[in-house]
Amino acid sequence: MKRRDYGQYCGLARALELVGERWALLVVRDLAAQPQRYTDLLNGLPGIPTNVLSTRLKELEQAGLVERRIAPAPQRGVLYALTPVGRDLEPAILALGLWGATQLEEPRPGDVVTPGSVILSLRAVFDPEAAAGVNASWEIRSPAMVLHAVVTDGKLESGVGPLPGRPDLAITFEPDGLASYRALMQAATCGLVELDGPRTLLETFIRVFPLPKADTKATVGAAKPD
Repeated sequence: MKRRDYGQYCGLARALELVGERWALLVVRDLAAQPQRYTDLLNGLPGIPTNVLSTRLKELEQAGLVERRIAPAPQRGVLYALTPVGRDLEPAILALGLWGATQLEEPRPGDVVTPGSVILSLRAVFDPEAAAGVNASWEIRSPAMVLHAVVTDGKLESGVGPLPGRPDLAITFEPDGLASYRALMQAATCGLVELDGPRTLLETFIRVFPLPKADTKATVGAAKPD
């Protein structure tokens, strides 16, 4: 598959040549959450054909954005991970994801939520100013996934899976539908979560990871001003 060439000496055009193909940014998104095996990526991207995933990984490797690593013991096999150049994409992905979150409506039939997408949502909405002076750790649990977030004086570390130690607050929720970031925050705001730890840290969590407001779309046929 030949990569798209826009023929323009432009940073945005070059970026699109490298990561603008279908599924490429979602592969980068999931690897930004944590290094993963090929099968992990395949399972986390329902609907992606195996040949397309192989092609995207090969293209991202050739571009110097993704590298292969040997999985540490006791695991075996190969992990795909972002290179330092690949990790430099994260701010752009977070900004794009935050903008996209304002365009979300109700989930469509067949939509899925992956742990990587929730982690990137938490990183995108994280408010460093609200987190200044905060030192706390959270573990977010649902039937579909376990995630963690640690804030140390305005800096965030987050990832898929439980914390190595006991979190300051564990938040468990069981959504009626998708276990999305939005569903988590709505449940937390309404008190529809189970807590293991101080309730005050739930209030801190809601403040530090604020739910973005949906974009107000123009009303069709709105009256014109006089």
